[in-house]
Amino acid sequence: MAHTTDTALDEALDLEGLTAFCPKFHHAVELVGRRWTGAILRAMFAGNVRFSDIASTVPGLSDRLLSERLKELTQEGLVERVAHQDSARVEYHLTTMGRELAPMIECLSAWANRWLPGTTEGAPSDAAVVASR
Repeated sequence: MAHTTDTALDEALDLEGLTAFCPKFHHAVELVGRRWTGAILRAMFAGNVRFSDIASTVPGLSDRLLSERLKELTQEGLVERVAHQDSARVEYHLTTMGRELAPMIECLSAWANRWLPGTTEGAPSDAAVVASR
């Protein structure tokens, strides 16, 4: 199979000096690429901050796994857990570091919409997710 390139895309990307392996990149990809993590982050970018809201937004995500992923994201500094003392309410908010993932989430969503088959009936459009930030 011949390798083809998209000249406009190649010119838009600045990949000069990119090494084949980078430990920081590997850590980042492993972190956000864990099962369900991307969907959790997208739900949070869409404005869901309570555990139950995130859980109901992501079909098939168990409470146990959501709890585990939120703990990981909190430990990594992407999410902050806020327990309200006047009630039993707990919220999860993206930190500055977590919010800086917005362009990556938007780019991956655009790429998926362009290249991947399938429909997501009932899911909010990418424009709705971006507008809610």
